Amino acid sequence: MKHWAVYPGSFDPFTLGHLDIVQRASGLFDYLLIGVGINIDKQPLFTPEERVELIRMSVSHLKNIEVVVYQGLTVKFVQESGAKIMIRGVRPLTDIPAELTMMMANRRLAPEIETLFMIADGELAHVSSSLIKEIASVADEKTFSNFLPVPIVKTVLEKIKATIEISDKA
Repeated sequence: MKHWAVYPGSFDPFTLGHLDIVQRASGLFDYLLIGVGINIDKQPLFTPEERVELIRMSVSHLKNIEVVVYQGLTVKFVQESGAKIMIRGVRPLTDIPAELTMMMANRRLAPEIETLFMIADGELAHVSSSLIKEIASVADEKTFSNFLPVPIVKTVLEKIKATIEISDKA
């Protein structure tokens, strides 16, 4: 039996922090399923399919990864996938209270699923998708490579700048 886990998230966009978690988790498990969630309460920058492609471009050097889109309750997605472990990347200063609350709720909904918290690398703990969107108007590709995997820097920067231009014209 292979040991595997699910790493769910919105990944809008996929950052170096996400990549750090994926690389470390892929070394711990035979197989890692990355689930790109659709959150109807959020206005994403990238479509689910675009996010899947950005992740695939970023993790192409890892051979034990699969990336899929899912909708609905995350713990149900993990449960339906057959995994017993859900990976959650956490930034030590901002994510822990909310993630602990979610873990306790998930334990009630699916007691057979364990949540494995992986703390973000210290140099990446400040990186968030929100930060990426905020600095896009002043960042160039070199600056963005401090926050995003190199294979997706240009694509993400172009998309964010195009979105900013559209909203400025409106």
